[in-house]
Amino acid sequence: MAMAFKMATTGMWVTDECKNSFHDMKWKKVHRYIVFKIDEGSKLVTVDKVGGPGEGYDELAASLPTDDCRYAVFDFDFVTVDNCRKSKIFFIAWSPTASRIRAKMLYATSKDGLRRVLDGIHYEVQATDPTEMGFDVIKDRAK
Repeated sequence: MAMAFKMATTGMWVTDECKNSFHDMKWKKVHRYIVFKIDEGSKLVTVDKVGGPGEGYDELAASLPTDDCRYAVFDFDFVTVDNCRKSKIFFIAWSPTASRIRAKMLYATSKDGLRRVLDGIHYEVQATDPTEMGFDVIKDRAK
């Protein structure tokens, strides 16, 4: 491992792959979304899944497990009422009801550290079930 960024509050480390993938999504538009997970054994935040530029929000929602926590970032492109093309990056903290309490606590305490490493996030959504992070929620927040 080349370099990692430490999150002081939990002792977790964010890998270079996380930061580089986010940078590629933000500036090069090679990813539509990125799902991150915490490896409790190695204390690393790693990339779990990357969605290509042709994939959409439905694929992101389908890639999140129903029984474990994850973080995700989604690059939402839209057109304003003034006919301007815009892009907003959403940070999603996914903590389903069926996940372990230990995992929920670990993800909750590590969230701010990861957000600091991922510079350029516009909005945050916290969800415990799919209805709390539906596409309509994303559209409404981006306005």
